[in-house]
Amino acid sequence: MCGVTGYINLNGEPASKLIIKNMIDLISHRGPDDTGSYISDTVGLGHARLSIIDLSEAGRQPMETRDKRFVISYNGEVYNFKELRKDLESLGCNFKSHTDSEVVLYAFAVWGLSAIKKFNGMFAFAIWDKDKKKLYLVRDRFGVKPLYYYYSKSCLIFASESKSFLAHPNYKPEVCKYGLLEYITFQNYFTSRTLFKNVNLIPPGNILCFDYLKNSIELNPYWDFKFDESLKNYNIEDLEEELDFLFSQSVNRQLIADVNVGAYLSGGIDSGAITAIASKKIKNMNTFTVGFDLNSASGIELAYDERENAKHMAKIFETNHNEVVLRSGDMENAMKKLIWHLDEPRVGQCYPNFYASELASSHSKVVLAGTGGDELFGGYPWRYYRGAISSNFKEYLENYFEFWQRLVPPSKYSKMLMPLKDFSDRVDIKKIFFDIFSLEINKIDRPEDYINYSLYLESKTFLHGLLVIEDKLSMAHSLEARVPFLDNDLVNFAMSLPVNVKLDNLHNVVKMNENEPGKVEQYFQKTKDGKLILRKVMEKYVPNEVSNRQKQGFSGPDASWFRGESIDYVRDTLLNNNAKIYDFFDKQTVLALLEDHLSGRNNRRLLIWSLLSLETWHDIFINGSWKVGKI
Repeated sequence: MCGVTGYINLNGEPASKLIIKNMIDLISHRGPDDTGSYISDTVGLGHARLSIIDLSEAGRQPMETRDKRFVISYNGEVYNFKELRKDLESLGCNFKSHTDSEVVLYAFAVWGLSAIKKFNGMFAFAIWDKDKKKLYLVRDRFGVKPLYYYYSKSCLIFASESKSFLAHPNYKPEVCKYGLLEYITFQNYFTSRTLFKNVNLIPPGNILCFDYLKNSIELNPYWDFKFDESLKNYNIEDLEEELDFLFSQSVNRQLIADVNVGAYLSGGIDSGAITAIASKKIKNMNTFTVGFDLNSASGIELAYDERENAKHMAKIFETNHNEVVLRSGDMENAMKKLIWHLDEPRVGQCYPNFYASELASSHSKVVLAGTGGDELFGGYPWRYYRGAISSNFKEYLENYFEFWQRLVPPSKYSKMLMPLKDFSDRVDIKKIFFDIFSLEINKIDRPEDYINYSLYLESKTFLHGLLVIEDKLSMAHSLEARVPFLDNDLVNFAMSLPVNVKLDNLHNVVKMNENEPGKVEQYFQKTKDGKLILRKVMEKYVPNEVSNRQKQGFSGPDASWFRGESIDYVRDTLLNNNAKIYDFFDKQTVLALLEDHLSGRNNRRLLIWSLLSLETWHDIFINGSWKVGKI
């Protein structure tokens, strides 16, 4: 796992080794083991290496082919690289290292763009074709590894993290109003935009080709999710057997490393099953859990600490278990570093992930995570059922859009955006949502059809947000996070499963408030639903009380903390007359929503977190506090 960076001058100026060095320095946490650069005329590539496979100097990057035509700066792991290497050796390729990086380089040199479909893993890389003067920026099919770019008249800049652009003299960070509008609507980005003006994140499963001679960019998709139920005529026993095989195969594939491999271990089935399989191969495997001080918590938040469940499984699997307990002040203490490493906030509260990565990095260089199990196997039934009873696709889109407008109540939305009115009135935010479904819409006449579209949308958006966070916060601590649920073969199988082996009560629609901490318990008690086939198969690996346990999100008791121990932090940040968020949002509306939470009338924890994040982001990146060591 590494950091990729580079740029191409479009004005004829030669690339600067010093600029590349400075760009690498800003993302050196991604690869503290080694750095390297490549300069050729107007092109510069940089690399920060975290050595995982073949720790020798033979794996140094940027790496060139023997004929010097192709050069790569690569981040990721291609787990089937040994099989691909054998194929390439039979075609005459000679390798100087044992890395997957070199295999990816020669696969591209031999097979061209078609090589990418052969890769099973997580990756983001830049390849410069010196002969054709073309740059290829490639991102894995699921979006596990990020890759950003900035394109202007003077240069094309790219990097694993957009903060690297701050070291380039032709880049000045500015607020992207489009990205801001997406974030305050969805707490996420449904397009390739970010909070930085003219900075885009290459979409998952896409290749960006830049033709230097034509000064043109072309973005081409090579893969997309497709939930099609093509296995609906198979009997359940055969499906369970195949799922068991593919899941075990994926975990074992992802154990390949020349360094220590550990695993996150919560009280749930996803991380539990991964650990169960991995611990058979790795004796005294390190496992990691984050717990919470719940002295001031109330209601459902009292169940947020999963340490006892994790300890129970660690004892069964005979792992070397490690834990850390978070308190309200830990959120405040981590905020600046957290936002710096995220580049832009997305999805929900993620400071627990920051501390989990810090804990794991003190014992291991690689950690296995359970991300993806919910999105592939239907782990959020209370969401999907919002649209499952729609009478047509337009009604479904309206219903699901209303749900994903998750931060600001619809009645307050326009008023809150009054400072942006001239801009926001020109943006069709619903179209941004609807455009996710640019795929062909097939005949829809069953609740299952709508649920498959919901699984598609959440895999494209919510899962992607989780993966970006997972990458940024693990790499903040020079830790490689791997996601066994996102193996090509396992994902293809999961997408082909009929909905009725994932969910049961398709007609029992339960409406819930996404901000309400007790939503999962309420839903589970009424329907006992979600991830049915996965739960059944995982009974082989985890105790029954774990495989049948309700879904528990990885979240702290923030609703209580925002009203209690963290109230001064919230007020100092959001009631500040100099707060920059009020350049974009109506202050009186924000204060009313804040008081709505503090009084206990409604739970606005997601909005409060997002506003705290945006204010911190603006201070770091736009005000420039990162320059003066205030992080």
